[in-house]
Amino acid sequence: MTDPYALADADPVAALLKWLAEHPKVQEVLGGPGHVSGALEAPWPRLRVSSGPGGDMRDLTWATEPDVTLELIGDPGGWPGPSALRRTLLVCALAAKELADAPAVPGQPVISHVRPSGLLIDSPLETGQPRWLFGLLITLHPPQESS
Repeated sequence: MTDPYALADADPVAALLKWLAEHPKVQEVLGGPGHVSGALEAPWPRLRVSSGPGGDMRDLTWATEPDVTLELIGDPGGWPGPSALRRTLLVCALAAKELADAPAVPGQPVISHVRPSGLLIDSPLETGQPRWLFGLLITLHPPQESS
């Protein structure tokens, strides 16, 4: 039986950050490595991965379904345009979905399902810098203990 407190260490943001930062298709559409993080910083476009506002923590005993936000931020000069940002964010979301089919990594949370939590939203920053948002529900559970 797994330690019930291990659920606190099953971090969907960290798992998704690592997966997307190393994903070849994500690197291709963003223009190379170094464009995925949890921070609002260059190089642009930047895919920021953070905890979302929703999800379902169920009864806090095993599998949960937290919400993770993918935020694609364009250059302060306004490029790429809305259509390119939308397309790029969808490619990143599709790459995130592939994580559910990837082999489990020992000692890491097990992600069994990735699905949209809402809409794809064009929501520029207050500065006018282009930004698109997309939420994903990540079904995961803590790693199983070795027997």
